[in-house]
Amino acid sequence: MPQNALVVNKKDNVATALRGLESGDSVRVEVENRAVEVVLSQSIPFGHKFALKDIDCGEPIIKYGEKIGLASLKITRGEHVHLHNVEGFRGRGDKK
Repeated sequence: MPQNALVVNKKDNVATALRGLESGDSVRVEVENRAVEVVLSQSIPFGHKFALKDIDCGEPIIKYGEKIGLASLKITRGEHVHLHNVEGFRGRGDKK
């Protein structure tokens, strides 16, 4: 069965869609040889992220085992994680 999403590091709290995914889809990812299943609450475009767990406002978004931004709102498991709910701090030029 083809893989629909990818988790790069065991610390990650998001997965990346490897194809367009629909709201209501059940997506299974491997995290350290353990299957994690997430039902999507929103459609996720190819290459975009979705939450593997509930993420509180102000909590780091972790991808590749690294903090890539902060949740600007509470994000629930299975929700699309993107510019509308993440404050990025890499490559902005205004944050040190």
